[in-house]
Amino acid sequence: MISDRIELIKADITTLNVDAIVNAANSSLLGGGGVDGAIHRAAGRMLLEECRSLGGCPTGEARITKGYELKARYVVHTVGPVWKGGIADEPGKLASCYYESLILAEVNKCSSIAFPNISTGIYGYPKKEAALIAINSVNDYLKSHDSIQKVIFCCFDCDNYEYYARILDPGNN
Repeated sequence: MISDRIELIKADITTLNVDAIVNAANSSLLGGGGVDGAIHRAAGRMLLEECRSLGGCPTGEARITKGYELKARYVVHTVGPVWKGGIADEPGKLASCYYESLILAEVNKCSSIAFPNISTGIYGYPKKEAALIAINSVNDYLKSHDSIQKVIFCCFDCDNYEYYARILDPGNN
């Protein structure tokens, strides 16, 4: 069963009023395109300064910073895998992004967190498979952790939104 603490929306993640938003970052953590660039622009230059002090982040791991000019108190930066056809443990690395992000959110006393569609942009991860991994990873985590009350999957594009909607509520599709 999918947790009642999971919500799906189509929006700009930088506008959300949650404890933490997740950044689909590159390993340098110094900004880039897509959601990464949008978060860095919206949070302001202090985010970049704090990210410089972190020394990067390996694929499948996560780091946390303040949210600065965002409504969110924190930004959890996670580095998703580049899709290589499934031969380089991409599913395990993607699932790890969600688990590691949730752990950091919990340690920092966040009760709400919003995720973008990690690795489905320029990293080329197939959207349907990524949505299934995201939902299953979050649902598994929530089964044994009570402190996070709301997890939002925030989709920017229609394709990702439709995949998430079909998985979260298969009876309505």
